[in-house]
Amino acid sequence: MIVGGGGGGPAPLAVTLGEPSGVGADIVLMLKAAKAERLPPLFVLADPAMLAARADRLGLTDRIRFEVIAAPEDAAGVDADALALLPLQSRQTETPGTPQPANGAGTIEAIDRGVGFCLDGRASAIVTGPIDKKALYDVGFRHPGHTEYLAELCSRAGAPVMPVMLLTGPQLSCVPVTIHIPLADVPAQLTTELIVATCRITAADYRNRLGIARPRLAVSGLNPHAGEKGAIGREDEAVIRPAVDILKAEGIDAVGPLPADTMFHPPARARYDVAICMYHDQALIPAKTLAFDETVNVTLGLPIIRTSPDHGTAADIAGTGRARPDSFRAAIALAWKMAASEAAAKHR
Repeated sequence: MIVGGGGGGPAPLAVTLGEPSGVGADIVLMLKAAKAERLPPLFVLADPAMLAARADRLGLTDRIRFEVIAAPEDAAGVDADALALLPLQSRQTETPGTPQPANGAGTIEAIDRGVGFCLDGRASAIVTGPIDKKALYDVGFRHPGHTEYLAELCSRAGAPVMPVMLLTGPQLSCVPVTIHIPLADVPAQLTTELIVATCRITAADYRNRLGIARPRLAVSGLNPHAGEKGAIGREDEAVIRPAVDILKAEGIDAVGPLPADTMFHPPARARYDVAICMYHDQALIPAKTLAFDETVNVTLGLPIIRTSPDHGTAADIAGTGRARPDSFRAAIALAWKMAASEAAAKHR
C-alpha cells in the first residue's frame, strides 16, 4: 500500500499521462479505481473530458470521482477517494491506439507545466507517463526524447544540467553511462570524464534523494572479462579504471571495472547499491529481466525529482483494461519516497 503524507509533508506530486492514445490514462485510472490502495497526494495534468471518456471506455465511471482543481495547492484539500485534475488549456481527443497530431500540444503542455510546478516548489516531483516520440516529432518536437526535454526545461530555469538515467527495481538498480547511441559508437563516446560525472551525480542523488549516506557503486567493464588487463580491449584499463581511481580519491565508494557477466547474480548484487554500466543494454537487460513490470525510470541530475514507468505507450492495448499498473504504481511510490528524503536532507 502506498501511503501519502500528512500535514507538513512534501507538496503533491504532478502526474502527466503522456501520449493520450497509449496506456498512461488507463493505468492512472486503474490505480485510482483500486479503492484498497491509497495514493500519496497528487494531481493529474489532463483534459478532463478525455480522461472521463477513457474511464467510461474502461467501465470505471462508477468507481472514480474526479475533482477539478485550479492550482497544485488545491490537491491537498481533495478527498482521498477523488482524483484531482488540473485541466490543460489544450484539448485532447480519446482515441486509444491511434495517435492524433492535435493531441501533441496537450502532451507537451502537461510536461511544461508539471516541470514548472516542481521548479516553483508547488509540486514535489513529477511522474511522467510514456510519450510517443514519433507523434510529437510530427508536431515539431525536436528533442531526442523525454529526458532531454526535461533537462532543457530545467536548464532554462538555471545552470545547464546533465541528466542521468537510473533504472531501479526491487532487486537491482542500474545506470547506463552511454544511452541511446549505436553500440559501435560506445567506445568513442566513453570517456573517463563522462564516467566520473555520471557517478558523481548518481552518488549525490542517492545521498540526498534516496537516503543512502554512502552509496556503493559497482562500475562495470566494457569488454568481456573487463578486458583481462588489456588482452581483450584497452578501454577498461585506459578509460574506466582511472575514473574509479578518481572517484575513490573523492571519497565515493566505487569499485571496478568489474566483469559484467558476474555482476548481476544475487551474491554480487548484495555488495552494491547501484551498478554503473557502460552502455544501454548492459544496464537494461538485467534490470528488465529481474523486474520487468516493477522497474522505474528515474532521471538523476535534475534540480527536480522525475520518475516514470519503465515501459512505452503500449498503444495496442490502450483502452482494453489489459495494461498492468505495477511500474506506474512503483514510480509514484518512489517519487514520494524521494521527495520525503530530499525534504529530510534539507532539514538535517
